[in-house]
Amino acid sequence: MARDFTATFLLLLSVASLLVISPCAAQQIKTTDTRWSYHLPLPDGVSGAESLAFDGKDGLYTGVSDGRVLKWGGSAAGWTTFAYNANYRKIPLCSSSEVPPEERESICGRPLGIRLFRKTGELYIADAYKGLMKVGPDGGEAQVVATEADGVPFHFLNGLDVDQATGDAYFTDSSSTYTRRFNGEITMNAAATGRLLKYDARTRRVTVLKTALPYPNGVAVSRDRTHLVVAHTVPCQAFRYWLRGTNAGEYELFADLPGYPDNVRRDTKGGYWVALNQERMRLGAAPAAKHLVGVRLNPDGVEVEELTATKGVTLSEVAEQKGKLWLGSVELDYIGMFA
Repeated sequence: MARDFTATFLLLLSVASLLVISPCAAQQIKTTDTRWSYHLPLPDGVSGAESLAFDGKDGLYTGVSDGRVLKWGGSAAGWTTFAYNANYRKIPLCSSSEVPPEERESICGRPLGIRLFRKTGELYIADAYKGLMKVGPDGGEAQVVATEADGVPFHFLNGLDVDQATGDAYFTDSSSTYTRRFNGEITMNAAATGRLLKYDARTRRVTVLKTALPYPNGVAVSRDRTHLVVAHTVPCQAFRYWLRGTNAGEYELFADLPGYPDNVRRDTKGGYWVALNQERMRLGAAPAAKHLVGVRLNPDGVEVEELTATKGVTLSEVAEQKGKLWLGSVELDYIGMFA
């Protein structure tokens, strides 16, 4: 009888395990290898296309290591300077290639997150050192619109997105203590001093939405404009901040990620592309068989696709535009494109 009980118990345990595992097993994760993507070289002497913006025509915009925002106008026009901060034209150091970028960033600026407000053609820029900036559709010297919130100066502006219905900008200050040059200290100290912020385009005021965040980085407005998805680099997670509805103001876990995330961008299916700078490190684990550089999450935060690349390639942004994936990197001297 004991043997019959044991057999019955094992059978029930097996069935229960199948019931628990089968939904996850049914979720197939597509793998896309980006190694053969097209490379669009940046101009000589600059690198680090951290974030990308598109004007709906043929214009592609990105911020680079010397503090400028460049515009790609196609093979005929090539790269041109679209926007710059006040110091770029005044201080010769900023246009010098003899000094490493990390040593002149605090003076010359470092544009990270960028996003166009399509109704007006204005380009918002989250500059790690200069603050939140904005430039008109014709480009030129960018205007600084905010450098602090609630009396606390920005230290490390990073990710940014714009609500296309209102022109309001949502952005992150990754640390209230360290600047971008010392981002390693944020990771090592597990500092939770970052903030999620909103710039109201009508009142021109900045509101703090959430404080005491661990390394907040990329941010994206959901397709229905009800919430934001915010990537946190150090804990390898994405969170959801509710903008409206019964959950307004709540901050909840959206996804655990297999790597250290950078920017987040909406896909065309209501979900999100999350760029990964590096796979997640696990003590005692064997080296990863494939090098992950990005994942696609569905609207519920479930991973449905992964992007891989050659070892040594790191991504800071995956942007979907007209059926193509554009790949930005804060380290490389080119932009990738995968069709």
